[in-house]
Amino acid sequence: MPDNTPQKTSRSYLLPIEDTQFLLRDEMRDIRFALEFGKSEFLLRDWGIRTTVVVFGSARIPSPEQIAEAKASAITDEQKAAVLAMERHQAYYAAARELGRIISERGGAFAPEDRWRDNVVATGGGPGIMEAANRGAFESGAPSIGFNITLPMEQEPNAYTTPELTFRFHYFAMRKMHLAMRASALVVFPGGFGTLDELFEILTLVQTRKAPTIPIVLFGSAYWKKVVSFDALIEEGMIRREDLALFAFADTAEEAWSALIRRGLKTRGGGR
Repeated sequence: MPDNTPQKTSRSYLLPIEDTQFLLRDEMRDIRFALEFGKSEFLLRDWGIRTTVVVFGSARIPSPEQIAEAKASAITDEQKAAVLAMERHQAYYAAARELGRIISERGGAFAPEDRWRDNVVATGGGPGIMEAANRGAFESGAPSIGFNITLPMEQEPNAYTTPELTFRFHYFAMRKMHLAMRASALVVFPGGFGTLDELFEILTLVQTRKAPTIPIVLFGSAYWKKVVSFDALIEEGMIRREDLALFAFADTAEEAWSALIRRGLKTRGGGR
């Protein structure tokens, strides 16, 4: 009987789903988009995740454990100065952690009446503020979501997202879509380019009415008023004064929660 091993071991004989080289062709990009959308969408539905409260913020804001470790090993003046800089932002981590707990306990993440969970904490899944918000949810016993992204310097998922709700994306666009499409509210802590990008993405969608109006809170009023001159944008005619009503400022976790409720966040009786 002739040997058919060459045929069976040929890449062409692989099922398309088994052929990574085929799936990664440029021509298959639309299929990869669909796969990235579908995997997260179906798993979120399986968990009954109906709405989320998205928390953005810097990955560079350290946890208390990181500060303690850095302080213990700080010897040089430069290292000690770095610790002081870390401590200056510690309050943001603590507030995001508290807010993650508050949102989870009062918002509907525990689904007391039926299978649907509302206002589940969702972050970019990484360290810093993202870790803090997921950590607060974790400590309350609630599920939370991490929408991670593959980067040249690999981003590790933080240890506090629910494992079954820890996703990883290749495409920023698809990650942004999942962050936005079921968000019932947004809280944005201090951050850099990525945080600014995500904030203005949502603001633009709401301003142009491509997305429903949702409560948006900028945490750390002094930071935001220093980093973004909203008044200058008005003076230059780039935005209207009424556009400032798209968001509110807050400086404590309770203030942030109150602002979310005041601006229309629906809890659906879902507190614990």
